Amino acid sequence: MEAVFLSRIQFALTAGFHFIFPPLTFGLGLIILIYETLYIKTDKEIYKGISQFLIKILALVFAIGVATGIVLEFSFGTNWSTYSRVVGDIFGAPLAAEGVFAFFLESVFIGILLFGRNKISKKAYWVSAFLVFFASHLSGLWIIIANSWMQTPAGFAMVDGRAVLTDFFAAAINGSTAQRYLHTVVAGWISGSLFIAGISSWYLLKRRDVEYAKLMLKGSLTIFIITSFLQFGTGHMHAVQVAKTQPVKMAAIEGLWETTNGAGLSLFGLPDESKKTTHFDIRIPKLLSLMIYFNPDATVQGLNDFEVELHPPVAITSQTYRIMIALGSLFALISLIAIILIVRKKIYEADWFLKILLFAIPLPLISNEMGWMVAEIGRQPWAVYGVLKTADAASVVVPAWQILATIIMFTILYLILFVFFIKFLTGIIKKGPDKLKTSVGY
Repeated sequence: MEAVFLSRIQFALTAGFHFIFPPLTFGLGLIILIYETLYIKTDKEIYKGISQFLIKILALVFAIGVATGIVLEFSFGTNWSTYSRVVGDIFGAPLAAEGVFAFFLESVFIGILLFGRNKISKKAYWVSAFLVFFASHLSGLWIIIANSWMQTPAGFAMVDGRAVLTDFFAAAINGSTAQRYLHTVVAGWISGSLFIAGISSWYLLKRRDVEYAKLMLKGSLTIFIITSFLQFGTGHMHAVQVAKTQPVKMAAIEGLWETTNGAGLSLFGLPDESKKTTHFDIRIPKLLSLMIYFNPDATVQGLNDFEVELHPPVAITSQTYRIMIALGSLFALISLIAIILIVRKKIYEADWFLKILLFAIPLPLISNEMGWMVAEIGRQPWAVYGVLKTADAASVVVPAWQILATIIMFTILYLILFVFFIKFLTGIIKKGPDKLKTSVGY
């Protein structure tokens, strides 16, 4: 196997595993802030107990996220050194800013949340919770800025084969930053809220820590219901941006080969790249044109308008997108059922629904991975869209066998790390907020 292909596999492995954890910090940070606010307003110890329980989980998620994220930073200098030389002056800036302005801020105040409960005032503790929430989202913003620049590069000029920054704000707030950031943040809130809703459901099914579980389920489900519907709006905004700035990616997503006036929205299809057709293609007439351009007769470019070597892998781009959409629709359905049960005041007794919430915990994380795959695979063959191809971005001195060895090593290490993560997470959950309250003495 070629070194470039193996480098892509390695980066996909490390980035994909890392991407399990940051979205959870978004949702957990938001929920912790809400319960700390309720504690300050009501002075009820139960809100304090819930927050303390969730902080333990957040600290675990954060620690694993940090350990896996560091690997990605080093890979730019090892496997992607040509990329770093060509565009590192621009790409490196937001990564550095993420470390200086967000990561250290989040690290310090997570420490305060863990160890400072009885050492500072309630208001200072609330400020710490807010700064953890703020820093996690700020961290996400810098990462999205870096990645969005790869998708829709702006604010630079090529000088002697290197990208030189000419306009910081144009580079940072490029053609896709806002849409992608909103979509990612809402996905994180969905992930964190369903994560806590599932844990709360487990307590209710076990008939333990019931008072805590009811309050956690109420708060997390409220966030989940709102965000599961809000995500359709942010997803649509992002899709419109992709259609206008990366039309070949949108054509791949839709399995659309011929440029079409009044293009239909694909509900199902199996793209065949060898025959340049999509089998079993089911479309809603003119809806794609309407959704992108607000004109049912607007023209949407097809894959055949672009050179074959500029096509992304069509089948995988299309199918991962459909999985993401299917899961998003499932979240909306779960939310509708939850609303009905809440209105009928049966949400805490509906064991069948609580089991659904419990087993649905990993689904937003899978949806996040699918969305990331659509974004990154759909950008191929470009590392930086229209500027630098992936094949030209890899290091030229790292042999394939060394990359293969690191893939095997990372796979083993990440499996071990994930096992420990699950072990410690289940330990926190089994202990529960009520016993945690006793153990910390409040």
